[in-house]
Amino acid sequence: MAFNNLRKLAVFALSAAMIVSLGACGTSEKSDSAASSDSESSSNTTGYDVSGVTKDDDIAAMLPESVTKDGKLTIGMDTSYAPAEFLAEDGKTPVGFDVDIAKALANMFGLEVVPQTSNFDSIIPSIGTKYDIGISSFTITPERMEAVDFVSMFKAGSTWVVKKGNPNKVATSDLCGLKIAVQTGTTQEEEVNAAAKQCKADGKSEVQILSNKLQTDVTTNVATGKADVFYADSPVAGYAIAQTEDTLEALGEDVGVTKEAVAIKKGDSDTAKAVRTALQKLMDDGMYMKILKHWGVENGAIDKAEINPTDLG
Repeated sequence: MAFNNLRKLAVFALSAAMIVSLGACGTSEKSDSAASSDSESSSNTTGYDVSGVTKDDDIAAMLPESVTKDGKLTIGMDTSYAPAEFLAEDGKTPVGFDVDIAKALANMFGLEVVPQTSNFDSIIPSIGTKYDIGISSFTITPERMEAVDFVSMFKAGSTWVVKKGNPNKVATSDLCGLKIAVQTGTTQEEEVNAAAKQCKADGKSEVQILSNKLQTDVTTNVATGKADVFYADSPVAGYAIAQTEDTLEALGEDVGVTKEAVAIKKGDSDTAKAVRTALQKLMDDGMYMKILKHWGVENGAIDKAEINPTDLG
């Protein structure tokens, strides 16, 4: 790594600006290349203008009073996941394609959008109390569907990322003995934990798992050599690669492409139906795709919003 890159990483690790430069997110099949070539979104921190989305009285009327009574749509999100949800240069303003979609939904509901930064693993338990909904790159899993309901809105896979040139000769076919960085509470952490247990059961060298609440810290662990590899959503990995210049690279192809979704209080069918209808309208009228193209992640688009979909691929 060049000295300038190392210095930049060290500084950003101690400041909110790091969320912009080391965040996470590209697109789907070839996320690292798409993030840098589809548009200038890899360095973009200005959201797409969704002011043209206006209140739809019929859709707004679908929401229960528990959501509408304060005139706000309060959304839990982990703002370390660029370009889905992260903080702008001021270190306090949420931006990203999830944020733009959230703003468009709030406009359609006639509510003020209030995105609230939270640690990823604390969002789902707080939906229906602290937050009206959660929008934070949630991969739909059977385990999570036991806790919340979902409305599908995007798709992404998982990507392994190493330092440029793979100096530690990491092979995803054998993770035993590696230092692996992951974000706390993610599906990638679950997969790495399972691999670590298997290595131990087989009597092989143990996996050292570096679990951090912020994806920015996960990225820095690999960029600075503290970890051999990190594992994250493909858009996250692509954006991290683009923002660290020649420091990082993807290892192999994306795996396990699956749907991500808005999280809603379990059993709150009215809110789920309202969000599904509003998202579908954004998809049908083209606003959804305009937002994704603005951030260079259109390869992750889906064409149908569904409540608790059974087809997750």
